[in-house]
Amino acid sequence: MKAFIDLFAKAYGLLVRGAGYLQHPLLLIIRLYWGWETFDSGRSHLGNVPAMVERFKGWHIPFPEANVYLSGYTELLCGILLLLGLASRIITIPLICNFIVAYLTASHDTIQQSLGAIFSKPDDFTGDTSFLFLLASVLVFVFGPGMFSLDWVMGKIYRGKKKAE
Repeated sequence: MKAFIDLFAKAYGLLVRGAGYLQHPLLLIIRLYWGWETFDSGRSHLGNVPAMVERFKGWHIPFPEANVYLSGYTELLCGILLLLGLASRIITIPLICNFIVAYLTASHDTIQQSLGAIFSKPDDFTGDTSFLFLLASVLVFVFGPGMFSLDWVMGKIYRGKKKAE
């Protein structure tokens, strides 16, 4: 029995180590895909401001024109930084706020229905586009941008300078 447990522990350790190698490529894929989608969303906000103002009015967002610009530039600039992996954890904070507002306003009717059925009908809750943007932002906030990022390179350089001092 001990031999079986040891074998299982060794196999599980290999599985964990192997899966760990996927962390950085996965974070890169998340950043590249959702960084581009965020940038593109911001660009579309700013590309047709009058239409977006009308949509924001329909969602009962206060100061719709100012918020179109705020949301658009937040998504545009933070999307670029997310693509680069630069200031990743900092820029996810305004993105998280932006997508929570989008989730609660643009999807207001769906959210009210799906919050009551979050466990019985999870697709209603997680199927909203804003949810996926929010999830990607939270993942980068919690786990960082990964080693394939400018943050990682700059951190490596900074840590190297600190050791030299």
